[in-house]
Amino acid sequence: MPRPTTKSELLAAASASFKKLTTLWDGFTPEQAHAPFPAALLTDGTEAHWQRDKCLRDVVIHLHEWHNLVTVWVSANQAGTLTRFFPEPYTWRNYAALNEQFVRQHQNTTYEAARDLLAASHQHVLGMIEGFSNDELFTKKHFGWTGTTSLGSYFVSATSSHYEWAAKKTRTYARILAR
Repeated sequence: MPRPTTKSELLAAASASFKKLTTLWDGFTPEQAHAPFPAALLTDGTEAHWQRDKCLRDVVIHLHEWHNLVTVWVSANQAGTLTRFFPEPYTWRNYAALNEQFVRQHQNTTYEAARDLLAASHQHVLGMIEGFSNDELFTKKHFGWTGTTSLGSYFVSATSSHYEWAAKKTRTYARILAR
């Protein structure tokens, strides 16, 4: 799916990618949805997330927490409090540690609760997107707090791009289970 460049494309991509992802998850038995990932999945790729996420809940929580990152950041900046995207001490150079923290803090969150959190935060993000004009979303530097990029780029990253990442990981899990 091409990267959205308009508000309508962003909303459509976020909704469609989310629906595809949740449909994939709905295809797992309860046992598969709750099971630890097999070792073959944990070593499937070289990126940190292959070792970080130990089960589907971890993937779901990752998406939810990235929704929280973007909504807290946007809300604070819109309210006039200049806020960085990542909370201190995290930056684009070390945010992998923040992703690991998300997994640790949700070890007692059930898969079902994680799905509920994600569904709610997805709707919250869509509502937030609705509140901006196309120009506000996709004009680079429209808001000083977005740096050199556009606000829409952050929303794309937190929604459709992240959903596609999660779908790829989920399909890999399904293929391993089917062996």
